[in-house]
Amino acid sequence: MQSIENQSFEGKTVIVRVDFNVPLNEKFEVTDATRIHAAKPTIDMLTAAGAKCVLLSHLGRPKGIDPDLSLQHIIPSVGDILGKEVQFSSETIGNQAIEAISSVPYGGVILMENLRFHAEETKGDPAFAQALADLGDAYVNDAFGTAHRAHASTAIIANHFPKAKYFGLLLKGEVQAIKQVMETGQKPVLAIIGGAKVSSKLTILESLLDKIDDLIIGGGMVYTFIHAQGGSVGTSICEPDLKETALALLEKAKAKGVRVHLPTDVRISDAFDNNATTKIVPVDAIPDEWMALDCGPDSLKHFGEVVHQAKTILWNGPLGVFEMETFAKGTIGLGEHIASSTGQGAYSLVGGGDSVAAVKQFGFEEQMSYVSTGGGAMLESLEGKQLPGIAALLS
Repeated sequence: MQSIENQSFEGKTVIVRVDFNVPLNEKFEVTDATRIHAAKPTIDMLTAAGAKCVLLSHLGRPKGIDPDLSLQHIIPSVGDILGKEVQFSSETIGNQAIEAISSVPYGGVILMENLRFHAEETKGDPAFAQALADLGDAYVNDAFGTAHRAHASTAIIANHFPKAKYFGLLLKGEVQAIKQVMETGQKPVLAIIGGAKVSSKLTILESLLDKIDDLIIGGGMVYTFIHAQGGSVGTSICEPDLKETALALLEKAKAKGVRVHLPTDVRISDAFDNNATTKIVPVDAIPDEWMALDCGPDSLKHFGEVVHQAKTILWNGPLGVFEMETFAKGTIGLGEHIASSTGQGAYSLVGGGDSVAAVKQFGFEEQMSYVSTGGGAMLESLEGKQLPGIAALLS
């Protein structure tokens, strides 16, 4: 893995693919700058080494040129976070873009316009990749969030830099974190997989069975497994057509010696509402017209015991509808257990949009070993897939 560390970039113009696909409010202000902060160490290292950084990113899913999705809106935030003036080019490729780059001093930064204003970006168009490559002398990918896409700026462009393509610090960290869980982690290895549907996590669950010792299943997925085993799940989210799949997965886990932990009790509600009537019942005895929206206290106690005996922990998906305070107890409690175990020496990786959101919302971010920045890319890595953006740097 060739990263930017210990390389010479003095007097080089370096193309850096970042993931600045950040949320904006109605005033076009950045409301969550996590991804910009995540790219800062790479940009800082390059500029300190005397490089000129040409930042490439997409924003949203524009159909052609859309002023509302111009990256010019985020220039103030990028400048504040980097602590320096950041230039902007209204053109992404071509002579005007090259001229704009030439006016930036070495040690400086320029952000180019939204890559996806060009349809050729998502198509992985070779001519567009060539035009992007013409912007600099070296290529750095630091956009883990888009590494699972074979786009012009994430995969095809790397072909033009056979000896000058590098992992940024963020991308390197993400790859190493996943490797620590999937390959080199200290045993016992625990995976906590939540989410609404079994169907969306099936390939992950199957690929993890060869790597882990314990599996905690949480969230809406639980009720497909409980229903498959003959339990009553009321109006809880459930995929009854996956009954045979769920049972087969439990059999596979058993054959591989993986201990599967499902909730034993759950917090149920008579409506999908924070102020609805709630009670705790056994997971397989949910009355008709009631739905389970969080795990119960006994389940959380048992999950805590499993977490504390693990040396490597992967958390992907909350245990309940944590966005509502009434049904956040399981997810918060789990976060506390993982934070405590991490403090005692376990390695914890949190990945996937909802679990990352929960970790941030409840203040656990600094207490985890690693919090991933890439939702889809993280999931595909856990499925054992080789991501095009990473493969392009290794070829």
